[in-house]
Amino acid sequence: MLTLSLDDFMVELAEGTVKHVGAANTAATVKLYHVDEAEARAFGDSQVKFAFEDGEGNEVEVALDPEAVESLLADVEAVREEGVVFE
Repeated sequence: MLTLSLDDFMVELAEGTVKHVGAANTAATVKLYHVDEAEARAFGDSQVKFAFEDGEGNEVEVALDPEAVESLLADVEAVREEGVVFE
């Protein structure tokens, strides 16, 4: 299941093109639940791309700098040590 929340976001559809015409203070939140497939791979020379897909064909990709990947790995290890999810 994919949810998408857009705040203060406005687009113009004209002659088959999409153009952002809103203010520069837009924000978006994307959440993907019930992920069936996940992978990580190099993205360029300096980032790692994580790709997630659910059973409905929705996909989210996120590119992170190495420092963010290390922080994420530490968070996962903390969850593992709590023993709630990884039993």
